[in-house]
Amino acid sequence: MPDPLFIIAPPRSFTSVIGGMIGQHPQVYGMPEVNLSHGDTLGEIWNSLTAALNFGTAGLLRLLAELHEGEQSEEAVIRARHWIQRRLHWSTAKVFAHISEAAGGKMLVDKSPRNTMKVENLQRLHRMFPAASFLHLVRHPRSTGKSTLELLKAYGAGGASRRAEFDPEQVWLRSQSHILEFSRELAVGQYMRIKGEMMLADPMLYLPQICDWLGLSSDAASIEAMLHPETSPFACIGPPSAPFGNDPNFLNAPALDMARLARITEPSLEGDVDWRPGEQFSKPVMRLSRQFGYG
Repeated sequence: MPDPLFIIAPPRSFTSVIGGMIGQHPQVYGMPEVNLSHGDTLGEIWNSLTAALNFGTAGLLRLLAELHEGEQSEEAVIRARHWIQRRLHWSTAKVFAHISEAAGGKMLVDKSPRNTMKVENLQRLHRMFPAASFLHLVRHPRSTGKSTLELLKAYGAGGASRRAEFDPEQVWLRSQSHILEFSRELAVGQYMRIKGEMMLADPMLYLPQICDWLGLSSDAASIEAMLHPETSPFACIGPPSAPFGNDPNFLNAPALDMARLARITEPSLEGDVDWRPGEQFSKPVMRLSRQFGYG
């Protein structure tokens, strides 16, 4: 089983599109969000995931349906759910091994943002895969926060009152702090950090670098395959009981718009926070953002 790649980032940090791109490399199997870092057994993980909007569970269900049956019909997803229920005693490591074997032994790419919600989640992944690679994607806290609130509004998560109390700045800061704390445990060369805005604006520059870092072929055919995340079996809306597993915006329009990507810009850290009029970003967020190269 090749050592996997874990893309680690807060929610709304381009993980779906960039994970989709890397996942289309011929030597790689790109997974949807499987959220397998929440416990030591499948039962612990399954019971920890919220069923709201199926955001937590859909990715694993779609993955198992695809690997077991080569399709993601509602019936195949139901059978995948039954498969999980019969194996709640399995260790997380055993689940990963099963997925790897079913995926033909390719390098697995996991881009589950929930992995960063606790340092313990990241440490659990590292214990299972001591030589795994960790790609830290960063995105400006202003655009991350706006994207988070737009998604919550579009899908009605939590209701209007809960959304009004929700502060995406704190989610961004907590997740980034967990990643930085965890990264200190990693060996030299095991961790790479990159601005998502930079990578998407010039994928032809950065994709070969990531391939070289991972020990993957960076020939023209491999890079071309990575420019087509829409060819992934998980780059579309899934069946009714497991529709997501990736960013819904990506699932509805997964093909790269190179002209639009080339126009990506970074907003300013200065000025009022969009979702908290009259207030600016906190000092810890400003300091960490500047550490990441934002201004």
